[in-house]
Amino acid sequence: MTDLARFSINQMTVKQLSMPELVDTCLELGVPGVGLWREPVQTYGVDATAKLVRDAGLAVTTLCRGGFLTAIDPDERARALDDNRRAVDEAATLGTDVLVLVSGGLPTGSKDLRGARERIADALAELGPYAEDHGVKLAIEPLHPMFASDRCVVSTLAQALDLAERFPAHQVGVTVDTYHIWWDDTAPEQIARAGAGDRIHTFQLADWTTPLPEGVLNGRGQIGDGAIDMREWLGYVTAAGYTGPIEVELFNDGLWARDGREVLAETAERFVTHTG
Repeated sequence: MTDLARFSINQMTVKQLSMPELVDTCLELGVPGVGLWREPVQTYGVDATAKLVRDAGLAVTTLCRGGFLTAIDPDERARALDDNRRAVDEAATLGTDVLVLVSGGLPTGSKDLRGARERIADALAELGPYAEDHGVKLAIEPLHPMFASDRCVVSTLAQALDLAERFPAHQVGVTVDTYHIWWDDTAPEQIARAGAGDRIHTFQLADWTTPLPEGVLNGRGQIGDGAIDMREWLGYVTAAGYTGPIEVELFNDGLWARDGREVLAETAERFVTHTG
C-alpha cells in the first residue's frame, strides 16, 4: 500500500470492530482517517470517542448520519430537528466539520415526493445556521432511487443541489457516493456544478454488484468487485476541485462476517489499486 494519504475508512465498513479496535487497526495500517457513525459513537461515548481518535492522531472525516426530515406530524418534525441538532453537536465534539444527511423517505400514507422535499428544505433553513455556529457543514446524500419511498426522497445529485443551493455553501452541500449515482449519466455534470459552488463536502466509494441481496440495503460491493470505474469518478470530483478525504463506506453482510482487521486491510489495498 503506497498511497493512503486521502483514504478514510467509514466505520460501517468494519462495524464488527469495537471503537478501540478500529482505531488500533487504522494505526497499524497507516490509515489516516475515519468516518464515524452516531450509534457506535454514542455506545462508546461521544467524549470518549473524541479523545480516542484525537490521541491517535486520526482525522474524523464525517459523521453519519443526520437527516430523516420529511415528517408531516409537527411533533415528529420537532423530534427530528432536535435529533439533528444533537448530531451537529456530536460532529463538533468529534472534530469533524461534515455531517452526512440521509433525508428520509415518504411519511406513512403519503405519495407526495415534492412535498417531502420541501419539508427537507424547511428543516435545512433551521439546521443550516445552527450547524454553521458549530463549525459543521451539512452534506445532503442522494441515495439510489430504490430507496426513495422508505429512506431518501433525494435520489439524484441534481435534486440534492437544488436543495443545497438555497443555502450558503458553508452551511449545506452534498455527498458524492459512487454507489448511489454511478447509473446517472447526468451525474458528472452535476459534480462539476457542485464543485463550482464549493458544495462537495465528502466523497464516498462503494461498488455495485449483482444480484442484490434480499432487502437491498446491505448490497454495497467491495471496491473492484463490481461495475463502477472508481478512477473515472475520482477524475470527475478531482476535475471539480475536490481535494479532500475519500471514504470507503460498505454495507455488506459478507464483509461483516469476516475478521474486521482483515477487511480493513483488504479495503485499503483495494483503494490503492483502484484509485492510484
